[in-house]
Amino acid sequence: MFEGLKRVLGLGKKKKEETPVLEELPAPETPITETKIEEAAPAPSAAPAPAVPKPEPKPEPVAEEAEEEAKRPSIFSRLKTLVVEREFVLSEKDIEETLFDLQMVLLEADVAYPVAEAITEHMKKELVGTHRKMFDSADKVVTEALKHAIENVLGDGFDLVQYINTHEKPVKILFTGVNGTGKTTSVAKIAALLQSQGLSVVVGAGDTFRAGAVEQIRVHCDRLGVKLIAHQEGADPSAVLFDTVNYAKAHNTDVVLADSAGRFHNRVNLMNQLDKIKRVMKPDLVFYVDEAVAGNDAVIRAEEFEKTVSTDGVILTKVDMDPKGGAAISIAYTIGKPLVFLGVGQEYTDMKPFTPSLIIDEIFGDDN
Repeated sequence: MFEGLKRVLGLGKKKKEETPVLEELPAPETPITETKIEEAAPAPSAAPAPAVPKPEPKPEPVAEEAEEEAKRPSIFSRLKTLVVEREFVLSEKDIEETLFDLQMVLLEADVAYPVAEAITEHMKKELVGTHRKMFDSADKVVTEALKHAIENVLGDGFDLVQYINTHEKPVKILFTGVNGTGKTTSVAKIAALLQSQGLSVVVGAGDTFRAGAVEQIRVHCDRLGVKLIAHQEGADPSAVLFDTVNYAKAHNTDVVLADSAGRFHNRVNLMNQLDKIKRVMKPDLVFYVDEAVAGNDAVIRAEEFEKTVSTDGVILTKVDMDPKGGAAISIAYTIGKPLVFLGVGQEYTDMKPFTPSLIIDEIFGDDN
């Protein structure tokens, strides 16, 4: 993830090598040979020869191409050369070209254009003008500016366990999203995570139309020892989830996790059904589930779901299969809702609560 960004910025787990300094080469030694000059009798009538001026030594050639290349090995070092330690002032013109290059790298990492623009604009605001004194190094100035820009776009994350512990029980969570994005599996993974935190969970099998969906979630619940509420295939999902909430209230269960059928935003009947589920179940949180490998398509779908359903957070699956990672940043910025979890593998433990550092560490490496 973000390998292109790490390569161009010159950042990562290895510390950046210092820009090599061109050493002044010593002038080549010219061997001195002794030449025996025989004396000759001067001609009595010859006039003295005029003195020939001694040529001045030519300056040694400067390796301009090598010096220029050493000054511009990466975006990071180009920003670095603009900074004067202790106290410094940068103009917008100083960093215009470098920020444009950074924006191109973000776009190559599948970051949506408005998001890449927002990151570079935030960096511009932080870097242009008079800054604080006595930074440890120029590296730190640039690194911190980019970190702050990404944090500004991603937000602070969302602590689901803290939310549950500070709200009236049962906390009801509805999962929505597109077909085939890993929604049902995400429900099971989050059930496992909440159980590991000492919270009791009941799952409602609200996907009653997809063949085998009820059996799929039943297998997960049996493995985890989680109570499942399910009706026959084809039943009204609103009735299933209504019964699930009532069971949770009767048994003092902490959390209701409600699965639902996958749907596309342009299927009016399915979206109307989702509205009915929300009216009956009255969820405290609605999580939208999509996959990182969908790239900018995931951004468009998230935006449309947000307009139609009004979600509270995003779960992004298959992050481990995403070579670029721009979808995470793009979705968070586009819909203005926090990323809650990232699915990073096939095991039940492979659902990680999202924090901005998860993305930032991928860019900067563990040493920053």
